Amino acid sequence: MPTETTSPRTPSGSRSLEHPARADIRLAEVLHALADPMRLRIVRALAAAEGELNCADIELPVSKSTCTHHFRVLREHGVIQQFYRGTAKMNGLRRADLEDLFPGLIDAVLRGAELQARHLGEE
Repeated sequence: MPTETTSPRTPSGSRSLEHPARADIRLAEVLHALADPMRLRIVRALAAAEGELNCADIELPVSKSTCTHHFRVLREHGVIQQFYRGTAKMNGLRRADLEDLFPGLIDAVLRGAELQARHLGEE
């Protein structure tokens, strides 16, 4: 069940978004979130970034409402964290949580996605 959290980067009293607690993240839900090509593209972009990215920094060939849906699924399933910085919604991969819960999973998925993209000529 999602819990409302405030990111350490967000001042108290600021808008916060619901994220599952680390102990509530489930493998089936993470795999479901990663199974969609657009969500996998988001995760790959976040993994490659040196810090957080604004939603607009990740170009997806879908409508804004569909993009919002994909980010929400990733957040609600514990794959990413989202917080507001001013009016911008920032995103970061919950790599440490996922690595602690499911060692090697994210690295394996990212490597597989990279190999697939190369094979399909998408890189």
